Amino acid sequence: MTLVKDSAPATRRTRPAGRATARRPGRRRENLAGYLFMSPWIAGFLLLTAGPMVASLYFAFTDYNLFNTPKWVGFDNFTKMFDDPRWQKSVEVTAKYVVIGTPLKLLLALGVALLLAQSRRGQSFYRAAFYAPSLIGASVSVGFVWRSLFSDDAIVDRTQTFLGFHVGGWVGNADRVLYCLVALTVWQFGAPMVIFLAGLKQVPRELYEAAEMDGAGPFRKFWNITLPMISPVLFFNVLLETIHSFQIFGSAYVVSNTYCGPADATLVYTCYLYQQGFKNAQMGFAAAMAWMLLLAVALVTAVLFWSQKKWVHYEEDAR
Repeated sequence: MTLVKDSAPATRRTRPAGRATARRPGRRRENLAGYLFMSPWIAGFLLLTAGPMVASLYFAFTDYNLFNTPKWVGFDNFTKMFDDPRWQKSVEVTAKYVVIGTPLKLLLALGVALLLAQSRRGQSFYRAAFYAPSLIGASVSVGFVWRSLFSDDAIVDRTQTFLGFHVGGWVGNADRVLYCLVALTVWQFGAPMVIFLAGLKQVPRELYEAAEMDGAGPFRKFWNITLPMISPVLFFNVLLETIHSFQIFGSAYVVSNTYCGPADATLVYTCYLYQQGFKNAQMGFAAAMAWMLLLAVALVTAVLFWSQKKWVHYEEDAR
């Protein structure tokens, strides 16, 4: 009996080791299969994202014109950048576009989302119709159409004349062409609208019913219930749309007929970067501009994340 009792634990101790030994080849095959399926993405990331980023960081400190061997110049591209009046103009135009276009786009998206959050007939059609411009708004063809709409003697000009405003077209006017781009980005409010709509659907109806019993009106319910409850969604949209606004290029390039004018009125940052890199063959200077844009976006993102502690209310915080 003693021999049987002593051998039983020994047998049980050897089974897990055998199972682990049998499982190792299977796990290795699974890991190998996973890496094999991930290999196209890994190769694309290394060749098309990580590699160009490292190369551009090196070119940012060189004098490189695409034809000669890069020559190390240190921080000369960055100091030259701050002394360039056109670079300063591009920063001014981009900042103006971000400050005006992003809030207007989000306000319109939130307003339409509040209307669509209510039950009504044809709601699915309205959602699809309002979302459609976000799918096609960034295309080159829409840029050509937008330029045609806001040109001299076009439909916008004729409508203004009919209403008694003889101001001419917007595209050829340095004081109004930027607002043409703002109108284009505001027209593409569908994507943030859908996100707002999803957030509004998550607000408990009991909160509105309790507020109505206390005599709260529509504005007070919106300010004290709706905004705090959708503040995480609002923060996400503000962050995403701000980053997108800094990256504007296609619409400004097409609407201005590729010269970012008139009088550099649509010379957004990326447009000037493109001119320096591919028209003037100053790739080192363009790389330095690209990294400055990355730092600016990172700084704005950090400020937004710091500020969200004061106005974004998460459900975990309430607990």
